Amino acid sequence: MAVGIGAIGVGGIGHLELNFLTELGNVEIVAAADVSPGAREVFEAEFDAPAYGDYLDFLEAHAGQLDGVLIATPHAYHYEQATACLEAGAHVLLEKPMVVDVADAVALEATARERNRLLQIGYQRHYHPAFRAMKSIIDSGRIGDVHTVVGYIGQDWITPHRGTWRVDPEISGGGQLYDTGSHLVDALVWMLGTPRSVTASVEYATPGIDVSAALTVRFEREEGPVTASVAVTGDGVAMDPREGYVVWGTRGSLVYTGDDLYVEHKGATRYPIENGLLSNFDAVTRRKVRNFADAIAGRAEPMVPASEGVQVTALTEAAYLANDEGRAVDVQELLSEAGAER
Repeated sequence: MAVGIGAIGVGGIGHLELNFLTELGNVEIVAAADVSPGAREVFEAEFDAPAYGDYLDFLEAHAGQLDGVLIATPHAYHYEQATACLEAGAHVLLEKPMVVDVADAVALEATARERNRLLQIGYQRHYHPAFRAMKSIIDSGRIGDVHTVVGYIGQDWITPHRGTWRVDPEISGGGQLYDTGSHLVDALVWMLGTPRSVTASVEYATPGIDVSAALTVRFEREEGPVTASVAVTGDGVAMDPREGYVVWGTRGSLVYTGDDLYVEHKGATRYPIENGLLSNFDAVTRRKVRNFADAIAGRAEPMVPASEGVQVTALTEAAYLANDEGRAVDVQELLSEAGAER
């Protein structure tokens, strides 16, 4: 039996992911919603299914037909749209960031749990072979107990996005830290564990829109604390992000340059890590939407559950607060104050 999928937001990444879903063979594209008449017209012509200007009309018209909904809209709309989908009985694949408020993140996860629906967050790194290898190496103890990490991501982001919704804080919820930087924050949370506290220095291009940020984050792992230095900038050189990580452990280090991945042990040579899997954007995105369809059908667990998005949102909001108040902020305390179960 085919899985019925709809979408809210079918321009750009939403349109691409729907195309990848149709390749699976066991998915039916039911309908979509988008505020853009042009996006609706293209969707209807390509998928031979109706599109609506209002997502509530879309949900009402196709109640009972939607097993899952893909949401790929501006960040500030995520909470209301995902809540409506979950309450309509649909599983949700929500593009990053999950939401732009800690209380909303906690409430959205609670809604998914109460409705017994999947809420999967669209962070790409979980499907990337290099990042999966890094997490495996860290968890295996191959480089010993991890204690210090450096992570960075930068691109020419602010200039090409001037005049778009991404630099409107009412819609985007923030700047580069919530946009491309959110991928870096997610990768660190996924690989390192629970974020405990953060200090931050944030530079703003315009009020409410950060362009660069430097964070120091303390993570909790079973074997001990980890200190991570994190740099994010939207005032880089190229539009394609430049991303890298160095992870130091008690027995060696792990280095990812964006091109090469290798392990170095103390007093030993460098060991390159090969995985043989495609790691381009399309390949990674195909794995993401396949995981969503398989999770709906009960063939897999969601690789980026809502709990991950909650931690990323809390760490991001804690970083903004740390900068504003000039102090270290307890990330888990922020979650507790928002009503999260501990």
